[in-house]
Parts: sequence; C-alpha cells; structure tokens
Amino acid sequence: MIAYERGGVNGNPLYHWIVLAVSTALMLPVPVAILAGWTPPWLRKRQAGLRLRAYGILCIYAFMLVNGIPRIADASFETVTVCMIVGLGFTAAAAVLFLLSARKDSCARTAGQVEPREG
Repeated sequence: MIAYERGGVNGNPLYHWIVLAVSTALMLPVPVAILAGWTPPWLRKRQAGLRLRAYGILCIYAFMLVNGIPRIADASFETVTVCMIVGLGFTAAAAVLFLLSARKDSCARTAGQVEPREG
C-alpha cells in the first residue's frame, strides 16, 4: 500500500486539479459544440456518426471526473474504488459509442458509393 501525507492514498490534489482543468479545456468544447449543431471542418466528411462520437468523448470526460473528484476530496479507499468501477462503466460506454459511430460512418460511406453501370 502506498502511503501519502495524511495517511491517504489519493496523492496530491493539485495534480488532479491540473488534469481536470486541462481535460476540461481540451475535451469539452468540441463535443458540446457538435451536440449544439456545429460541425468542425475536419469532421465534415464523417457526419453520420458524429453525435455518437461526441457522446463517446463526453463519456471519457465523465470517466475523468468520476475518477478525479473523489481523489481531490480525499475520499476513502472504498469510495475511490467504487468511483473507479463506475468510471470503467463510462469507459465501456465510450468504447461502444465509438464502435457504433465507426459502423454508422462505414454504412453511410457504403450507401453513398454508386456502383458503376456496365454497358
């Protein structure tokens, strides 16, 4: 068992604050803008699964919140463990959403292609 100051295992809360601040600045604006109706220029060719992709990114962000906030609050080991398990659920949901997004994009590309006619 790793023992930090004050006997907790959550580490320095400053590191968790920094990670949450950086992840909020980098991960939150684009999916919120996508869900509000704006499409970034680099994703305009793959619009079929765009909303699913945005929800997947928000699941990853929720994973970071669920894992970071209890550690900042210096919660007990049991609370941190439960939050980690909930975070794994968000990770699994994100993976499913990304796979569904890729499948929807693939189906849209396949349906958009016109086969050349013979003759």
